[in-house]
Amino acid sequence: MSGSLGRAAAALLSWGRGAGRGLWSPGVRTVGSGAGGGRGGGSTEHLDAMVKKDKVVVFLKGTPEQPQCGFSNAVVQILRLHGVRDYAAYNVLDDPALRQGIKDYSNWPTIPQVYLNGEFVGGCDILLQMHQNGDLVEELKKLGIRSALLDENKDQDSK
Repeated sequence: MSGSLGRAAAALLSWGRGAGRGLWSPGVRTVGSGAGGGRGGGSTEHLDAMVKKDKVVVFLKGTPEQPQCGFSNAVVQILRLHGVRDYAAYNVLDDPALRQGIKDYSNWPTIPQVYLNGEFVGGCDILLQMHQNGDLVEELKKLGIRSALLDENKDQDSK
């Protein structure tokens, strides 16, 4: 995994303006909060439904197509490196109630936040650590998602 890890780090570090255009897959869904600025967006019941609706859910600043902070961008890039294309993404900048509500729901003070199968995983630092130590591949496998890095490693081994 060290070869893919080096490429992952390089990709994360080199991601700049305009890089990667046209790489986005239609599986990623940028979803509105559904709160409409009302009370529902920050309620525990509403947030519980949001995190459990999809296998992979990300609350970020901006959208996967246009992340508005480096940490959100890193999470998007890690998921992209693993070939995770089918996930729900919620832009917390669109809804202050959602932004605070998800922090309260997870008892985690920062955005982005990643949920796998309805369970809170963590933020950018945790996802990056899981990527680096191979745990993310295993967690994705539990969800029925085959990491693209496994195929890349297989290709490397056959050379």
